[in-house]
Amino acid sequence: MITETQWLYERTTDNAARFVLGTIGANPLICFGINPSTAEPGNLDPTVNYVSSIATSNGYDCFVMLNVYPQRATDPNSLHKAFLPELKTENEQRIAALIGGRELTLWAAWGSLIKKRQYLGALLQDILFLPELKNCRWVSRGAPTKDGHPHHPLYVKKDCLFEPFDIRRYKPEDKGLSIR
Repeated sequence: MITETQWLYERTTDNAARFVLGTIGANPLICFGINPSTAEPGNLDPTVNYVSSIATSNGYDCFVMLNVYPQRATDPNSLHKAFLPELKTENEQRIAALIGGRELTLWAAWGSLIKKRQYLGALLQDILFLPELKNCRWVSRGAPTKDGHPHHPLYVKKDCLFEPFDIRRYKPEDKGLSIR
């Protein structure tokens, strides 16, 4: 069972970006979304609350929420028109440090939101090439969207199970997204 008393919470000092949000444990479910909203320790938004619930119901003792881009925005349409390189770099550093080459389960859960900005596909591709992620197992819940994206946690049926997600075959550029 997840104990939500010991938190992982990494953000910018002005709280405009969040890199890591989760609980501490030995067997984490790590979820990758597009961008963080308002969730913080003790005050989870619907997406992170659901991720926590799914982690518990699938035998994980904690969860961690990571994102392709760390800018906080309650509406993905409000994301920066062009990504900030310093946020990209810090996000990748925090992801690499957290995963650290461990054999973890990574839940691909960015959904069709990855199409909100042309740069998101390129940022995801750079994250996927981080050497610290090479030992991880990728999963998704339910069949991919009609465009081939893994579903966002809130937009998949509750009874769907985790399925292997072949991240090597997922090519953002094939989904109409810019890679560079």
